[in-house]
Amino acid sequence: MTPDLEKARRENLRWLILLALNSAQPVGASEQVVFSAITPMMPDLTQLEMRRNLDYLAERDLITITGRDMQPQWFCKLDRFGLDVVEYTVPCEPGIARPNKYW
Repeated sequence: MTPDLEKARRENLRWLILLALNSAQPVGASEQVVFSAITPMMPDLTQLEMRRNLDYLAERDLITITGRDMQPQWFCKLDRFGLDVVEYTVPCEPGIARPNKYW
């Protein structure tokens, strides 16, 4: 059985997005700032891939996206539940590669 590398990449990207937005608390960040924070770890990341995963996180009520229809750039912010996921205070459902808590 071969590992699903695309699935692993998506799940890792989602975790990195949550971490980047956690660093931008309480204000949030533009998608370009998040993109810039992640590209050192994923240099081949595309804008479309980023937006698809931002949408996924928004659908799961982990982040809020503003400016989707009005602005060329989206602005993102962690929701309460997204912050709880990052801080390990709630279980993380499948779809996000959150590392196991080791402390």
